[in-house]
Amino acid sequence: MERRLAAILAADVVGYTRLMGADEAGTLHRVTALRSDIIEPLISRHHGRVVKLMGDSLLVEFASVVDAVTCAVEWQDGVIGHEAGYEPDGRIRFRIGINLGDIIVDGDDIHGDGVNIAARLEPLAPPDGLCLSDDAWRQVRGKLDLPWTEMGPQRLKNITEPVTTYSLTRSAVAPRASKAAAKPSVAVLPFVNLSHDPEQEYFSDGITEDLITELSRFRELTVVSRSSSFVFKGQAVPVAEAANKLGVRYIVEGSIQKAGNRVRITAQLIDGRSDTHIWAERYDRDMEDIFEVQDDVVRRVASTLVGRLEHERQERAKRKSKSELRAYDLYLRAREHFFAWSPEENRKAAELLVSAIAIEPGYAAALALLSEARFRDWINGWSENPESDLADASSLAARAVEFDEDDSRTHTALAMAHLFNGEPDKARYHFETALRLNPNDTRVLVYYSRHAVFNGQPQRAIELGDRALQLNPFGKYNWNLGIAKFVDRRYDEAIDLLHSLRDPTATVLALLAASLAMAGRDAEARATAAQFMERRAETPVMRGLRDSADWRNFFAVRWPFRDPAETEHLMQALRKAGIPV
Repeated sequence: MERRLAAILAADVVGYTRLMGADEAGTLHRVTALRSDIIEPLISRHHGRVVKLMGDSLLVEFASVVDAVTCAVEWQDGVIGHEAGYEPDGRIRFRIGINLGDIIVDGDDIHGDGVNIAARLEPLAPPDGLCLSDDAWRQVRGKLDLPWTEMGPQRLKNITEPVTTYSLTRSAVAPRASKAAAKPSVAVLPFVNLSHDPEQEYFSDGITEDLITELSRFRELTVVSRSSSFVFKGQAVPVAEAANKLGVRYIVEGSIQKAGNRVRITAQLIDGRSDTHIWAERYDRDMEDIFEVQDDVVRRVASTLVGRLEHERQERAKRKSKSELRAYDLYLRAREHFFAWSPEENRKAAELLVSAIAIEPGYAAALALLSEARFRDWINGWSENPESDLADASSLAARAVEFDEDDSRTHTALAMAHLFNGEPDKARYHFETALRLNPNDTRVLVYYSRHAVFNGQPQRAIELGDRALQLNPFGKYNWNLGIAKFVDRRYDEAIDLLHSLRDPTATVLALLAASLAMAGRDAEARATAAQFMERRAETPVMRGLRDSADWRNFFAVRWPFRDPAETEHLMQALRKAGIPV
């Protein structure tokens, strides 16, 4: 059993239930923005490690109490500055407790009285303030010039001896310059298609997605994901209402009209709080100029909200060939089919992407998306040649990174290839790189959660899945959370998540049957297993499975647990449900 001395910080949002009741989506987005923009960078800067992330609370380990307290003070300053524009009763505020104590290390988790005392100190802290144990206070006395107030001995729940505590109210401290400044938050609503041809819808959606992707490259901005923004497609929602529901300050909206080789694009940037236009522009251009229009809109939004642009990074952000508009058009059409999620639509997407890459062999985004399409065929059993498709997915992802190593999409595709080729450490490297390149990419978080599940970290997988949902409350990530709950032996929670999925794939049905069996719901498990077995006629790979060894291999390669005991746990559950593994 590993033990060590550590400074433990426990933090919680004041009145979180009330804030969620008043504005659920807005509160989630704001808390997520505070974590990613202010809190987590400060923790990293002061050499801390996030141990647990649980909705409105955090548990963080530091090697030094001085680092923990300095981080906490800057944390409170940053949050107060971020929330200054909201009404006082609607602001997000934190309480923070800090203790120095002996802890027990259990993998990535920690336990012991050192942790328990920090958790008990947190509710004693004033809003926007800190509460320290006497052991922690002695480490910062004389080292940090802060006006502490002694609160005397306190009886803490389940702690035998009273603990003398000290509090710090942020209002008594001069604000400190925090390097983790709050970032402007922005959402790009789906641009309206004004063309007479409804088939041009893919073009306006594609332009919108590109603007979201390009803006997400700027770390100075918090950008809402595609899935959240596209909830408002086709809806006449007031800008202020959309901004409130998405939890952002600014909205970009516009329209596109394409006729022949000419295109008209209108775009405007709006302050969601005051519902006032900051700027608006109309572009009448030839199609050959479409990328210049995109770059100009991105530049105007970023420069307006951030105040300056790094010209070199903007040049690196241009990833589409201006000389090959046909390849770009094919790529946009392919994305429309890819997100429809069915064997037929996936096949259409792959055909269009193959054509785009034939025109422009170095088209990194198209290579990455084709890799995902091939991988999707393989993992869902849709493929006629599974081994060939998995190999193709891997080589396409490697080529994508070779052509563009600064795009989160290429690293995500390569990470998935490494994961399912039995190279989890390489997969982790590319997942981390993808998150560094685009912290707002929910697909990276979702795919990374699978990596955590298969490598014995179900809690980490749940944290990643929850973070994706916080960034995109409208996302359909219950499959990933479901398998994490199954591995964590929380079968009933897994069942609820998997039951919520419409038109479940065969793999979802298999996991649902396994979860029902382990929860003791045998009749439901057998019925779901029978439904899964009926899918054999629909999926080419399953039609070729003859005996239990074939079935076992089918699941083992698609759910590549590093620990053989987890593989056996899955097989036991599938057998109990009636699936012949």
